[in-house]
Amino acid sequence: MGIQDRYRITGMDCASCAQKIDTAVRRIDGVEDVSVSVSAGTMTVRRGEVADPAEPIRAIVTKLGYGIAPLANRTTPAHSQHGAGPDHDATCSGHDHDHGGHHHDHGHAHDHAPATPAAAAKAAPPLDLHGHDAGEDEGAWWQSKKAKLTLAAGAAIVVAFVTSHLFPEAKSIIFAVAMLVGLVPIARRALMAARYGTPFSIETLMTIAAVGAVIIGAGEEAAMVVFLFLIGELLEGVAARRARSSIRGLATLLPETARLEGPDGTREIPAAELTLGAIIQIRPGDRIAADGRILEGESAIDEAPVTGESVPKRKGVGDTVFAGTINADGVIRVEVTAVASDNTIARIVRLVEEAQESKAPTERFIDRFSRWYTPAVLIVGALVAVLPPLVFGGNWGEWVYKGLAILLIGCPCALVISTPAAIAAGLAAGARQGLLMKGGAVLETLAGINRVAFDKTGTLTLGRPVVSDVVGYGRPEAEVIALAASLETGSNHPLARAILAKATDLAAPTIVAEAIAAIAGKGMTGKVEGRSLLLGSAAAAAEIVPLTAEQDAAISAFSGEGKSVSVLLVDDVIVGIIAMRDGPRADAKAGLTALAALNVSPIMLTGDNARAAQAVGGDLGIEVRAELLPQDKQRIIRELQAGGAKVAKVGDGINDAPALAAADVGIAMGGGTDVALETADAAILNNNVGDVARLIRLARRTMRNIHQNIVIALGLKAVFLVTTILGITGLWPAILADTGATVLVTINALSLLVVKKG
Repeated sequence: MGIQDRYRITGMDCASCAQKIDTAVRRIDGVEDVSVSVSAGTMTVRRGEVADPAEPIRAIVTKLGYGIAPLANRTTPAHSQHGAGPDHDATCSGHDHDHGGHHHDHGHAHDHAPATPAAAAKAAPPLDLHGHDAGEDEGAWWQSKKAKLTLAAGAAIVVAFVTSHLFPEAKSIIFAVAMLVGLVPIARRALMAARYGTPFSIETLMTIAAVGAVIIGAGEEAAMVVFLFLIGELLEGVAARRARSSIRGLATLLPETARLEGPDGTREIPAAELTLGAIIQIRPGDRIAADGRILEGESAIDEAPVTGESVPKRKGVGDTVFAGTINADGVIRVEVTAVASDNTIARIVRLVEEAQESKAPTERFIDRFSRWYTPAVLIVGALVAVLPPLVFGGNWGEWVYKGLAILLIGCPCALVISTPAAIAAGLAAGARQGLLMKGGAVLETLAGINRVAFDKTGTLTLGRPVVSDVVGYGRPEAEVIALAASLETGSNHPLARAILAKATDLAAPTIVAEAIAAIAGKGMTGKVEGRSLLLGSAAAAAEIVPLTAEQDAAISAFSGEGKSVSVLLVDDVIVGIIAMRDGPRADAKAGLTALAALNVSPIMLTGDNARAAQAVGGDLGIEVRAELLPQDKQRIIRELQAGGAKVAKVGDGINDAPALAAADVGIAMGGGTDVALETADAAILNNNVGDVARLIRLARRTMRNIHQNIVIALGLKAVFLVTTILGITGLWPAILADTGATVLVTINALSLLVVKKG
């Protein structure tokens, strides 16, 4: 198991950087496993419990030329991310209710595991071997030491060009000196990497090629090759910063100050100083400074920064609000429920950064391949340089030149970065849309999903009853609802709220009832303008007045569809029937249609009764399995997988634990942001059924991007390998091929950050 420590690493700009750090840190005693993410700028180290290797880790990382700072020293054992919550079944449907007396239990108990707060520390100053400073990720890119080194190398070439015209006989020496301006830092990095376990680095290839070019009299080309290499590294660094900022930029959504209420009135304090239980005031137009619960007021809340949902949600007393969201139109008072280091935005950033450290199978394969690839390039380059002159009597200068060019063509930058760059961009793009994935492996698995198993209550349905049918006998629908609503005014019962909501939808007239009372086993009674009213179950109504054949048929039909039925009597005469059920979400049908367009087949697995489940399934056109226990759901998932399907399970992220664990990917939806962030493999923060299709579409788009990147990286190298051997291209085009491929791959990966609607 071991203990996990996380570090912020500054100055990394390519996958080669991560590989060197990974290799070096793994050699330290006590280190069991290492995961380094260029895109997140983080490193996670799993170590034993006896000794803490933090100091050796800091020393080696700084010697390699990078900044390092502890993010969180977690003493909890490392664990799998595929976990779910407690093992219990979500079978609440909102249907099996007796309206008499309103004795209903709609409670759901959710256990929310708190996230671990991250406490960042300052980085120790590194030795400047990599051309980076510890704060390299901050400030403008042109102010970095990498940019200054590139500018210096370029200036040296300009000076050498002018000087060589004044002293043409010393041209080779002049350009060799100019080359050293850029090559010395590269060579120092190569030596340091070799010392700590990476002898075949990109810097090694570059150093050998540049020195060899000078030896055979191509000093001018050697200087240009070094300069172009530095430009390529600079571009990689800019791209890496862009990818990191796409997630860390979420932190800028938080306001710097908050209006804190106290005994002496309201005052502004730094948002980072807010404590649990503090009361803050949010004015219209303000960003909410902390996660919290509304104590007073009502307003529309724009949650787009957290969930990606563009339509503001109306919230009032008791509702939760998230840090970084925007209060649109009313003053609200909020009790803080999470400190700054553990609010929703902070946890999303932390989750995505941790996910970027989790490598996908394709990325792991590329990593293994690159370890053999670079030594192979050295061997091929040596053979090209030596064999033709020795065996076929070729010109030594010509073939050594071609061998050196092959070293440059073979630089694995583009290949190594092809997968992690795309995965990081895909994870970042998803997070900005409220679609969270816990690592590259999850993303890659999602791309292959062809079956999705949905929970019913709260996932495909609203999770609460709504009025589905109103039948009036001698009275219009609006009057039936108005009379029923008069008995339910002020009630918090789910069925009562459904009737009151329907009255609002129909703009039914307001009727005031008197002497309202609940009669156990019967329903609600009251008086309106001297007339007695009863709203109760069909059985209670039948005890008072016989049901006609038409009324009995209507009640039987509604019950057969899994609906709860209430009957309204006025002066012991039935005037209306109201049917209620847990109806489908408004977006459910469109969401399932979007899945079908991706050739993904949905299925509903529910513990609810068959009638209610089939009614919802019929409306949505989805296959239904009902009256299932948790172990039944797990069994069905296994059966689908045995038939060759790749299955995702969508639920509230805490119920149906066996099914979530059995599925290839568990997707949390409908259980609230806390649950979504802490459970399952992926999470949909907006609780939108259509987002399941968006999640799969994003995963597939990312995998296509990875395949394109690999083709670009290897394709350009193959073309220039042939043209170099044929003598068509030389050192300059060779390094341009490597730099160009790296830039193209990076730009292609960053294109994933452009959100595609639909």
